[in-house]
Amino acid sequence: MMPAETTKTSAMTGFVARTQTPSEWRAVTASILTLVEEATFDVTSEGITFRAMDPSHVALVDLFWPSSGFEKFECTKADKFTVRVEDFTKLVRRAESKDSIEISRQATDSLVMKLGSRREFELHLIESNQSNTPLPKLSFNSKFTIIEPAFDRVLNDISVVSSHITIETKKDTITFSGKGDTGKATVTLDRAGQDIPELDVKEESKATYSIEYLLKITKAAGSASDMINFEYSSKMPLRMEFKLGEASKGGRIHFYLAPRVQE
Repeated sequence: MMPAETTKTSAMTGFVARTQTPSEWRAVTASILTLVEEATFDVTSEGITFRAMDPSHVALVDLFWPSSGFEKFECTKADKFTVRVEDFTKLVRRAESKDSIEISRQATDSLVMKLGSRREFELHLIESNQSNTPLPKLSFNSKFTIIEPAFDRVLNDISVVSSHITIETKKDTITFSGKGDTGKATVTLDRAGQDIPELDVKEESKATYSIEYLLKITKAAGSASDMINFEYSSKMPLRMEFKLGEASKGGRIHFYLAPRVQE
């Protein structure tokens, strides 16, 4: 009886994806929750992907999580599932720090999530209302990497006086600044410091972005990544990259943030 039941369940399952710890899923769900209420994930033999733009069209999130980034990954056929992000996040948050998380599709209208070896949840799926979201075609003149705590500190410093932050890159320095009714704040980091492992400036660049979005994004995705990679050009969208797990095997979350039109 047992082997027959196992075979039947396996045939019904479109995919199984398991991580050793909940940290990656926490970062993914928290990141998506900052922008949208519903999320449609695409699952293929190559891995899991997701892309969506927030209702105001200010920010876009793009997830690529390859099969190699999971402890276990099986996909018998391409699939997609849509969830209310808040509901999905609540289940992920129930995981303890050492719990594995395994998600699988065992029916057309539900997703099964196993936390560790003893707890199992079933989440009802919803119909997708999302349309395809194309990626912006951009060329980046400035690239830099900053350690996550340092960028968090910069954002909090500038937010004391402003709701927007101006990023200006030169050959050897990055200057963050903001101004408001109460005054002005400036933080300068240079290539020689430990906070910036990488700085590549093809052309000096300057653009202004919303601190509110940056704070939400960094808080959500920063927990899974010690470093944040940035790419941008003057008065153009900013792309932030957060790594999931090991850089060689794990996935990444890209955030695109539109610049402030009037500087």
